[in-house]
Parts: sequence; C-alpha cells; structure tokens
Amino acid sequence: MKKVLIIDDEQDVLNVLGRRLADQGYRVFKASDGPDGIEKAEQEKPDLIILDVWMPGMDGGEVAQKLRQNEKTKNIPVIFLTCLYTRSDEAQTGHEPGKNFILAKPYHPDDLLEAVREHLT
Repeated sequence: MKKVLIIDDEQDVLNVLGRRLADQGYRVFKASDGPDGIEKAEQEKPDLIILDVWMPGMDGGEVAQKLRQNEKTKNIPVIFLTCLYTRSDEAQTGHEPGKNFILAKPYHPDDLLEAVREHLT
C-alpha cells in the first residue's frame, strides 16, 4: 500500500483529502504544520507528500527545502497545493512525474487523484 503524507494547516483540507485518498486505497498520514510534517516524513517515509504552500510559521517552500536537505526525505516527490498560482500558470508549466508538481486551488478532486496516481506509478 502506497503512503501519502498531507501537510496543510486547514483541518478541512486534511480531512477531505485524507478521506478521498484513503478511499482510493492509500495509507494516509496528516500534519497540520511544517515541523510536524517534516517529522512525519522522516518517521513514515511516505511515497508522496501533498504540501500546502501557504502556511503560518514555516511555509511550504521552507518545508520542501528542509525535506530536500534531509537524506531520509530528499527523494520523496511533492505535490504543492496553492492559491498563489493560477490554473493558467499551471497549464503552461507542464508536469513530469518524479518532480515537484504544483496544483492551483481551487482544483478538481479528480485532478489531484490523477496527479497522485501519476507520481506513484
């Protein structure tokens, strides 16, 4: 069973995404802030991390940087969720499995599930 870690400061996002991913057969771990997310990534070694960009304290960019500097977590693919990036910006970037992927809010849940499947295959 593939493991997914969701790091987001919004409890509703954690609950909804967690439920959707669990319903698809993924083992889901949740963290409500950057430091907790880094700790869980080290402990659980997820196959994928879904990371909110805009969080108080330590934002998603800082979290990703710390994950990349850590031998235990540096190769885990990350899907960034953000409202700072438009859907048209997203469409222009193109995405490659195994690299960081940005999904603009609001996103369609099926788009997120497809991005998760793409990164885990």
